[in-house]
Amino acid sequence: MEFGIQLHNMEPAQYRANAQVAEALGYDLIVFPDHLVEEGPERQYDPKEPAYDHIAMAAAVIEATKKIRVGHLVLCNLFRHPAITAQSLMTLDRLSGGRLVAGLGTGWTETEFKMSGIAFPPITERLRMLDEALTCILSLWTNERTSFDGEFYKFKDAILWPKPIQQPHPPIILGGGGKGLLRLAAKYADYINIIPDAGKRGHISMEVVKRTTDDSFREKVRFVRDEATRLGRKPDAVRVSNFIFSTVVSDSREATRKTAEMMAPMFGQTADGILASPMILIGTPEECIVELKRRAKDWSTSQVIFTGEVAQDEKLMRKLREKVLAHV
Repeated sequence: MEFGIQLHNMEPAQYRANAQVAEALGYDLIVFPDHLVEEGPERQYDPKEPAYDHIAMAAAVIEATKKIRVGHLVLCNLFRHPAITAQSLMTLDRLSGGRLVAGLGTGWTETEFKMSGIAFPPITERLRMLDEALTCILSLWTNERTSFDGEFYKFKDAILWPKPIQQPHPPIILGGGGKGLLRLAAKYADYINIIPDAGKRGHISMEVVKRTTDDSFREKVRFVRDEATRLGRKPDAVRVSNFIFSTVVSDSREATRKTAEMMAPMFGQTADGILASPMILIGTPEECIVELKRRAKDWSTSQVIFTGEVAQDEKLMRKLREKVLAHV
């Protein structure tokens, strides 16, 4: 199983330092979000929270590390034309010596589009745009010339040189939770990072968060596998990635239970539901090991990415890696 860390909301020197710590500890992957505003549930955000260009930050982290894979979870398709995305990601792949993971999504934070004036079409249109963008990016990476006459993008004998180091192309990770995005993952992705669906609403809704359960996660994995089979891909061609928003490594079973009981009302779930929630990992080291192994068995997860405090604090990052992840 692969383990990654999402870095954000830090100053540039801290990005580099935390990436070096993650690499030294044996984490497999560093990823970054892609936002003008980093918004929490129900449109909450801090206007003074740092929001750097994470393509630039990926380049900085690549230069500061030697072997850890680097990518995005995920780049917003609406922020860049696919020709520019293809060029930027090719550049990162070559800068890194072939360590890029190419993360893409439709974009969902309506607030940042309203404030910037960037068009924010309905989710069905954004999904069609992402579908076309992925077709074009893959063609630019793999073909001598690209011609494409789509609904949104037009290419005529377009070239991109050089090509990425990784062949036939860098691995693609798509992030989201709606059926439209899951269908695109079945068509294009090497990884699907399943999170609460925010695309249609344009924000993270607690109503949807509360419906993100063990059962709903399994159902989405089954949906992707069935779609991949329908499209002629092997059902396990798309690997399952689990994004954990909150991690608590507790000192005792009693502390685990108290933490779960405290969080349960916020998510409209039982304590047992919280302990099995795809968004959360709570437990003693031994309990966390058992839970991560269960997710690998029941959800077919082959990648887990952690964000929040554990990505900001070297001691927590080390504790998680040494006490839990090294034994999964």
